[in-house]
Amino acid sequence: MTTTRNSSKGGIIDIDSAVKGALQAIEREREREIVSRRFGLYDRKETLEQIGELLGITRERVRQLEKVVLSKLKAAAKTRELNAINEAESKLLSILTKNNDCMRVGDLAAVIAKDGSRGEQAKLFFLAMLAPKISVIDENEHYYQSIGTKSVHDSDKMRSIIDSLLKAVKKIGHPESMEEIAKVAGLKDSAHAAALAKTSKHLAELNGQWGLTKWPMVNPKNIRDKIYVILSQKGSHMHFNEIAEAIRESDFKRKDVTTQAIHNELIKDKRFVLIGRGIYALDEWGYKKGTVADIISEVLKDANEPLHRDEIVKRVLKSRHVKETTILLNLQGKHQFKRVAKATYTLAEVA
Repeated sequence: MTTTRNSSKGGIIDIDSAVKGALQAIEREREREIVSRRFGLYDRKETLEQIGELLGITRERVRQLEKVVLSKLKAAAKTRELNAINEAESKLLSILTKNNDCMRVGDLAAVIAKDGSRGEQAKLFFLAMLAPKISVIDENEHYYQSIGTKSVHDSDKMRSIIDSLLKAVKKIGHPESMEEIAKVAGLKDSAHAAALAKTSKHLAELNGQWGLTKWPMVNPKNIRDKIYVILSQKGSHMHFNEIAEAIRESDFKRKDVTTQAIHNELIKDKRFVLIGRGIYALDEWGYKKGTVADIISEVLKDANEPLHRDEIVKRVLKSRHVKETTILLNLQGKHQFKRVAKATYTLAEVA
């Protein structure tokens, strides 16, 4: 039996008993079977075709029976004839109130069910579907399975607000706080907006910044993306050991990666530039790939005139985190540089 005590003062929610009570209100065994299988209450969810084939009836007949049964159950719950549903509804509403009146069913299950499994999620969604004071959004390509407080928003209004938040994020064009996104969307309550945004499959959040799920800064999907996020947040160069440690201490979903794996990705990805011994920066910060000698050549080429070694060192250090002696050794020991005066160098002429 799934009996759970939530942290709200709503008390114990007996999910199994509530589901059992609802199913017992269905008179015919065949109809109970249809509802159980359609919602995946005791096993996986099944399609109309699968159930029809099992029961020897058409897909359309299954759909009709499901619709009629659910209508009767909803009517009974509305007139408070289903005590188990009404009690569960009261406690679910208490939890929703403390969570900005909207939650993904997966998050809700994690809060109130022992294991938060798919089976518990299916039962919770079934109960919410029957509860007259709760709005529901079923899962599809755009939304996660979610529920909300109907007195705040019905299902259509929930979807409308979620879509307006998505449009606002696209308009802004970069990760932003929900406070700013809500303003662009014309919403006053940013906490409620964030709760609704969590139900969208197109929006993601990381460290208080929201954006599109395809943006690595809010939804890093691989090691390279996570490295990029860490460097971007730091805003300056880091040693690969520091990057590895930062990933392990982050809020990323998968962060158990080896230092060697991180170093390998730093080497392979063009977004990252080696600027010192094991030290990396982002190329978008103006760093270019190449050896110290390559950078010296670039400095002299851009200057288009001989430069004193101190000035060369100063300019090279803007793009490389190396010792001054390393720069001087390259300057004095490479054939592509020519001394034209005391401590003054230019590019050697190419024969």
